[in-house]
Amino acid sequence: MTRLSVEMLAADTADPITSAGHAQLGIAVLVGIAVIVLLITKFKLHAFLSLTIGSLALGAAAAAPLDKTIASFTAGLGSTVAGVGVLIALGAILGKLLADSGGADQIVDTILAKASDRTMPWAMALIAGIIGLPLFFEVGMVLLIPVVLLVAKRGNYSLMRIGIPALAGLSVMHGLVPPHPGPLAAIDAVKANLGVTLALGVLVALPTVVIAGPLFSRVASRWVDVTPPDRLIPARPSEELERRPGFGVTVATVLLPVVLMLGKALVDIVVDDPANGVQRVADVVGSPLIALLAAVVVGMFTLGRAAGFAKERLSSTVETSLAPIAGILLIVGAGGGFKQTLIDIGVGQMIMDFSKDWNVSALLLAWLIAVGIRLATGSATVATISAAGLMAPLAADMSTTHTALLVLAIGAGSLFFSHVNDAGFWLVKEYFGMSVGQTVRTWSVMETIISVVSIGFVLLLSLVI
Repeated sequence: MTRLSVEMLAADTADPITSAGHAQLGIAVLVGIAVIVLLITKFKLHAFLSLTIGSLALGAAAAAPLDKTIASFTAGLGSTVAGVGVLIALGAILGKLLADSGGADQIVDTILAKASDRTMPWAMALIAGIIGLPLFFEVGMVLLIPVVLLVAKRGNYSLMRIGIPALAGLSVMHGLVPPHPGPLAAIDAVKANLGVTLALGVLVALPTVVIAGPLFSRVASRWVDVTPPDRLIPARPSEELERRPGFGVTVATVLLPVVLMLGKALVDIVVDDPANGVQRVADVVGSPLIALLAAVVVGMFTLGRAAGFAKERLSSTVETSLAPIAGILLIVGAGGGFKQTLIDIGVGQMIMDFSKDWNVSALLLAWLIAVGIRLATGSATVATISAAGLMAPLAADMSTTHTALLVLAIGAGSLFFSHVNDAGFWLVKEYFGMSVGQTVRTWSVMETIISVVSIGFVLLLSLVI
């Protein structure tokens, strides 16, 4: 992953491209964010174009030379895509292999076969957590919703009792755990250690899923009682396959990159000697690029070939997995450009000057900034990238663990109260056949619980680590 050194970051904040005062810079930030919010919400412009135009508006409002603003934006876009682009692509390929081979369905069917009526909500949370590791939120939802609807209908369960745990598992993984685009971009922006962030992210994610999923679903099922709509129960992807990969090998493939990256983090802590042979091997094998690449290569055999895919089918699966992520890559890249523009006009230094006299925790400040942008734009990814850009200078003096917790605080804020400006809100509403009010009382409240509970655990961890 491409990383700017702390010295370069310090140079960026100490030598801004404009001599504007703090008041003008503050107004410029508000103008830039307002332009992005207005373009996304009012004019329905794509987030990539909105972030690009918002970055130019930010530079103009700060009285920065246009050529310097353009240079900052393109440099930030380039470094961000270089840092996370390949990882997002590899994650997309692994997710597509998991879906097309029937591996995802195999995980679902195996766990559900062993679940009782009492443990079914917990089983749905477990399924969503495992499947949500390599899959983007929307892909995971499309895979899981048919299962949720079928289980609720055939088992005569409350749709909320089954659906909320599944949504919670997917959402928590999307916001807190790499290799999802938001956490990856935040890790790149604040120069966090991916292995440590992953370990702490999983540590925070587990209790958060329990509280926002199976436990909250009891309340949600009393608030909203809807019948699964028959018209929205489509055929499952693996029904056309003659065979599917086994449960054990599928789970092992999904967890392989996680194990490799966590292994690297553990070796770094235990050995702590860059010249040591074991640590050097772990640093290579556990790097995000190699870990995800290894999982993709292994998955071609354990998932693709196990499902009977010929070479042509495997090639087609890889090809079709890359097209849908073009928009995500562009949004993440433009967010990186916006972040770099913020840093280069001197906003980072301004925040450092102001925050040194505040009694607000940097983690809480990061969460509040992400919450504000999330409420305004409806995009968790935009909120994550923008907040990470604003907080990047404060991360320069943080320890490895606190930088990782900063990423998690930003991710937690990016999930706060999904409402009508979020595409996920409408996806849940239509799939579950709910009204807007019912969706707010279930999905929106669940997202808020995830955000508040996870920042609570992040702050607790900051006291003991």
